[in-house]
Amino acid sequence: MMAMLGFLSLMLAVGCAAGGLVTLLAGHRLRHDPARAAWGRAAAAGLFAGVTLAVVMMEAALIGFDFSIRYVAANVNRATPLLFRVAGLWGALEGSILLWAWILAALTLLVAVKYRGRHPDLIPSVLTVLFGIALFFVGVMVGPANPFARLPVVPPDGRGLNPLLQNHLLMAIHPPLLYVGYVGLSIPYAFAMGTLLSGQHRDEWMTLTRRWTLVAWTSLTAGLLLGARWSYDVLGWGGYWAWDPVENAAFMPWLVATAFIHSSMVQERRHLLRIWNVSLVILAFLLTIFGTFLTRSGILASVHSFTQSLIGPVFVAFLGLVMVASLLALLARLPQIRDEGGLDSPLSREAMMLLNNVVLLTMAFTIFVGTIFPLIVEAATGAKVTVGPPFFNRLFVPLGIVLLMVMGLGTALRWGRSGAEEMRKLGWLIGITLLTVTALGFAGIRGAGLVALGAVCFVTVAQVGEYVRGALARRAATSESFPVALRSLFALNRQRYYGYLTHLGLAIVITGIVGSQSGRIEVQRQLLVGQAMQVGGYTLRLDGLVALPGADKLVVAAPVAVFSGNSTALAGSPGSPGALDILRPSENFYRQARTPVPTPAVRSTWRQDLYVVLMAFDPAAQSAVLRAVVTPLVSWIWVGGTIMVIAGVLAGWPSHPT
Repeated sequence: MMAMLGFLSLMLAVGCAAGGLVTLLAGHRLRHDPARAAWGRAAAAGLFAGVTLAVVMMEAALIGFDFSIRYVAANVNRATPLLFRVAGLWGALEGSILLWAWILAALTLLVAVKYRGRHPDLIPSVLTVLFGIALFFVGVMVGPANPFARLPVVPPDGRGLNPLLQNHLLMAIHPPLLYVGYVGLSIPYAFAMGTLLSGQHRDEWMTLTRRWTLVAWTSLTAGLLLGARWSYDVLGWGGYWAWDPVENAAFMPWLVATAFIHSSMVQERRHLLRIWNVSLVILAFLLTIFGTFLTRSGILASVHSFTQSLIGPVFVAFLGLVMVASLLALLARLPQIRDEGGLDSPLSREAMMLLNNVVLLTMAFTIFVGTIFPLIVEAATGAKVTVGPPFFNRLFVPLGIVLLMVMGLGTALRWGRSGAEEMRKLGWLIGITLLTVTALGFAGIRGAGLVALGAVCFVTVAQVGEYVRGALARRAATSESFPVALRSLFALNRQRYYGYLTHLGLAIVITGIVGSQSGRIEVQRQLLVGQAMQVGGYTLRLDGLVALPGADKLVVAAPVAVFSGNSTALAGSPGSPGALDILRPSENFYRQARTPVPTPAVRSTWRQDLYVVLMAFDPAAQSAVLRAVVTPLVSWIWVGGTIMVIAGVLAGWPSHPT
């Protein structure tokens, strides 16, 4: 019953998407047609209702162990905890497409309702584009990726989720956030295409989509941050970013969306970069489809990608269709959307934002080349090659340094032509940066790390300087105290001052990355219970092996006492006092997996992380192989990323006139 209702609800969604698309296309030449607008809203409501019912049916099947549905039998079993049964919706191919379509249907309905009676020349064209995208995704589900396909014989139990997905609570948060970011970029794309199709507007689409873009960007930022944390907590290698192809697929649209957020301010302030901004929005959306293709086609070897499927060619065809249609629409409207002038000076904020865009796009292109190169080589020669972290790191270090310097310059310079005041600010910035670099050099930091930290200092001082100058100017004008004046800056210009906070968060993240790459210490040893090992200023003592049976897995943990410094004598007696912490690295044995899944234990401070992994154990000999890694400043990455996410949320938060 649930399978039938779910499939029928998808058919309803297909009908509503197709009906809305045809109705709006048929009435494209009619202006201010209330009936046409009403049909569009009704179709959006029907689309959302149909996909929502399908989601409800799938969740009911997952929670209720309806193994007659192929997707349920493949992704849960009777031992799967409730949380991971719910999260099973996005645990594999068909369910993830269903989640994508659900978010898209919700956003389509929100656009239809939010702009009811407003912008009548634009919104029907926007909904036309959204219905076209939705028709593809729900059409895929009634075709080659049907989540409600039934099994001829109902098994007594299911296979269960991939253990890597069932081994961390972030499975319930990280994928949905990435999907909101991915699908959210459909909205600025639809507004840009709607503008080109209607031919009635030039800059209005960008103003209308600013908050939509911030929401999508913030969701992608949070998704990338939590994905890095998930990798750090689960995979057991002590790192957080491996330049995995699917990580790259999520990073590319984030880079392009970041470029658009900056260049859109140039268009708003100076009426420049109109064609550039439309092109960026098109590129960001194309990269979301490309990333979806990489993840779901099965052509990649990745811990994130799904198994081999038949929908790869379908996504390639859709990607090609969107690319051709977008380029044709852009070329047809080029005369109407050309800029009215040019850059006044290379030493201006808009010039730095354009250079910022160039660097960000170069980064995205570098990732694109590194990601598809193995696929091209394999298709051409049959040989399997890999492009690993050394390639990306070699190119991203100089690009990242240039990006930080450009961010600082863009903050210090003014719109239009910069004058003597801006040159004085630059002089102070350069002076403080040189003093900082000199001090870091005396502290023993050398090479690319020293240059990167100098760039971090440059951008940090630039952002803090803007806060100080703005608050002092407001205090002089209003007699407010400095804290009140500073708070008023955020209330009066959210986009600007929370943007500076985002820059500060990024500076903290990059500091953490530089530190974690420069001082890593790693030791692996086999210990008997009661024996100790030293690593990076810590002494670790193996205190035992403990088996903890659970409903869905067997956990074998190895309690490890952590002591400061060379505490071998103290650590040599079990139960001795003075331990800083007790870590419990473990191996988890799932019945659906042939090999155990490790769960590292981490002791984190603001200076460094101690990361301990249980690699192997022998209950008979009461011994275990432990790998311990000490990595500086990892916590700075999580703190800086959290600041970026909070700043993004607050920058996009609706404000009230004062």
